[in-house]
Amino acid sequence: MRQLGVQFSDRTDAGRQLGDKLAALRLENPLIFALPRGGVPVAAEVAVRLNAPLDLLLVRKIGAPGNPEVALGAIVEGETSHMIINEDVRRISGASDAYLTAARDRERAELERRRERYLGGRPRLDPKGRNVIVLDDGLATGATMKAALSALKHNGASRIIVALPVAPIRALDEISEQADKVICLHPAAEFYGVGGFYRDFHQLSDSETEALLNQVASLNATERQKERKEHPSADSRQVKIPPLGLVGDLVVPRDPIGLVLFAHGSGSSRKSPRNVFVARELNKKGFATLLFDLLTTEEGEDRRNVFDIRLLAERVVEACMWAASEPDISDLPLGLFGASTGAAAALVAAAEVKDRVAAVVSRGGRPDLAGPALPEVTAPSLLIVGSLDHEVLQLNKNALSAMTCAKSLQIVPGATHLFEEPGTLETAISHAADWFDAHLMPGQPGKTLSVAQIKRLDIEILRDGAEPLPPVEDPAFAKAFDRFGSHRVVLLGEATHGSSEFYRARAGITRRLIEEHGFSVVAVEADWPDAAVIDRHVCNRSQPAPRRQPFARFPTWMWRNKEFQTFVEYLRYRNRSEERGDHVRFYGLDLYNMTASIEAVLTYLDKTDSGAAEVARARYACLAPWSRDPAAYGRAALTQGFTTCESAVTSILVDLLTQEMGEAQRDTLQNGDQFFDATRNAKLVANAELYYRAMYYGSRLSWNLRDRHMFETLQAILDHVGPDSKAVVWAHNSHIGDARFTDMGRQRGELNIGQLCRQAFGDASALIGFGTATGTVAAASDWDAPMEIKTIREPRPDSFEHLCQQLDMERFLFDLRADRNPDLHNVLKRDRLERYIGVIYRPESERASHYGAASLAAQYDGFVWFDTTSAISPLPALTNENEDETYPFGL
Repeated sequence: MRQLGVQFSDRTDAGRQLGDKLAALRLENPLIFALPRGGVPVAAEVAVRLNAPLDLLLVRKIGAPGNPEVALGAIVEGETSHMIINEDVRRISGASDAYLTAARDRERAELERRRERYLGGRPRLDPKGRNVIVLDDGLATGATMKAALSALKHNGASRIIVALPVAPIRALDEISEQADKVICLHPAAEFYGVGGFYRDFHQLSDSETEALLNQVASLNATERQKERKEHPSADSRQVKIPPLGLVGDLVVPRDPIGLVLFAHGSGSSRKSPRNVFVARELNKKGFATLLFDLLTTEEGEDRRNVFDIRLLAERVVEACMWAASEPDISDLPLGLFGASTGAAAALVAAAEVKDRVAAVVSRGGRPDLAGPALPEVTAPSLLIVGSLDHEVLQLNKNALSAMTCAKSLQIVPGATHLFEEPGTLETAISHAADWFDAHLMPGQPGKTLSVAQIKRLDIEILRDGAEPLPPVEDPAFAKAFDRFGSHRVVLLGEATHGSSEFYRARAGITRRLIEEHGFSVVAVEADWPDAAVIDRHVCNRSQPAPRRQPFARFPTWMWRNKEFQTFVEYLRYRNRSEERGDHVRFYGLDLYNMTASIEAVLTYLDKTDSGAAEVARARYACLAPWSRDPAAYGRAALTQGFTTCESAVTSILVDLLTQEMGEAQRDTLQNGDQFFDATRNAKLVANAELYYRAMYYGSRLSWNLRDRHMFETLQAILDHVGPDSKAVVWAHNSHIGDARFTDMGRQRGELNIGQLCRQAFGDASALIGFGTATGTVAAASDWDAPMEIKTIREPRPDSFEHLCQQLDMERFLFDLRADRNPDLHNVLKRDRLERYIGVIYRPESERASHYGAASLAAQYDGFVWFDTTSAISPLPALTNENEDETYPFGL
């Protein structure tokens, strides 16, 4: 029976109407999911209207026994946990467990058939963190839709919108509880079936469904190709600039030349038509752009703020600092583009942050309002003024004479203040682009080579020099490292903090060095008090009452994992059978406990200043040496709140360190050990204000203090254990690869323990790096965020990892010492990109956040390669204080 009233001619007509409704929402980069088969023609129209990718949510209804039209439940493709059962229907229909099992298996087989038929090998869309639109041709009971929404939530969709041509009001009420928004063109109080609203409601065939999906995929591909030509692979996103959350629009094209930050004036917003037009033109020329609101909505209502140059400049500085902490743009040379009063703000900001800004352009600006800051500007500056803007032109000439930097004045003929005359704004853009192109020059840490530039002979040299290695568990694997057994210190690296192969390989090599070459110390990149618990365990000494769980703070998986646990139990078994004087000792080098310090900072800031806490988390996430320091260019603080917290935070951290020292000393003395590094600890406390301020602001000084302290701790350990002692060090590649031959040392003046060991021990030290191409890794997305198992991206073609991958070898060792293989050493001493993955891994911004230029052969004495690696197996931490702690004493 047909519904009276409004009807759709067919599903395509319904899709067009829904497309118009959804377009009005202006969703950012939505994904379209259709419930096949009836939902596909509806979703296809919406996908074309929004120029959005389309995928399927394969859901099958489970009918009630004896009445298959009544929905007993539904099942989602590949997710047995997402079988939704209507318990009321089950009770009334008397459906047994056996019936449900048979129905589930039958519908799962049909889902698999449809997936293979409709999608084949086509990659599926990942809803995680995205705006998702779910479409069907109508809704009756909502059983299949509920199962689909459950699956999307499970897979991390950020926002879910359900869009339907028609549905009964009762079903819509139920669906609205699971979706963020529900759009229905015709909610029906009286409902006699979906087909009653369509003139044409024929059963879609598999062929029709497949053809529609292919058509949308083809249209999307064509549109993407068109966009690439007009706007090459630009990544557009809305951002918020701390501490006030000022909204900005960031566009990053493929391989950007630099970043241009816009400072508008006269009270206009980031939507200023002229600046938006300028930004788009600069995007086409390869520049990333950031347009953002310099004032909050409330501030914008007070006209006086438009002329408060200090306030506007402060906002520009904050945006500069935010950009320096964003992984995908932090390494880009920065330019400022100012208009009207924004030009003065840009110049004042450039004077303040100095070398961080590479160039400034003013269009129709008021640089004269920068006043005393003009002589302090060091960035090359271009002033663009219209020839008919007489008063402003004279003010620009006066400002130009006060500037001491590289400078120029470009007068655009026939242009007034707003450059509204035909062709005048385009001329101004051309001048700006030429200026930025000339002055936004990326740093040149060393000439990197593309794969095309590597001669075939070089590949053969590498293949000849690569020594194949057996599996890690084979004793022959570790035997290959006997060549380093005569050294006093052997440093074993890792390319990530979460790969099983690296932990197991270091354990195997260390066992060999202990058993065959007399090594008696294992020192690792870990906190001293936590490592002390392990040392007492492996030396079979009694444990005092624990103050807290060892290795219980972020990143817990780094040492609480099965691979490390196995090595710990080896040490304990080995020491049990040896005389006490022959025990292998286990030490942590991070005596000051960085993770505890950061935890204390964040706890304090969360209570006192949430904005400062947010900034602190971002900064701590950038403590890796290959990632640009957000405060590296010398600004003392991001916000007033951040600055005012400094004294209290420093006091907290000094107290924390003093407490850790005292407790560690008591624990050690109770076991009869000499607390041999008390003097150095006291010195560290005396200088704690300097150290913690450095860490708080994220400068390179904090990195250098840390690595120097780890090296001095290693020296003290060797002195304490005895003159004949030999040590194995476990740390990340960034710590053990000689920093003098990386971006760390050459560009940012950072040193590390590997460099210091070479300088102190000379040929008695051996630095061995590790690398991988692909696989999985345990890492987090942000500091203090949960651990995830992440897929490692294929290496960049201009990287060492890609070069090693070309050898098609599962495992191998490079002996990089020049006297052992001069040809191999010469090929690998050329600078290329090297990948570093720490406890934080952001695959989406790998180039900026995880690669740095380096010389492999100069950094390391040996390099171990695993073509594919897998994530470590973490051990559980306690979930409450009432649980019994077993680590490291058992699983």
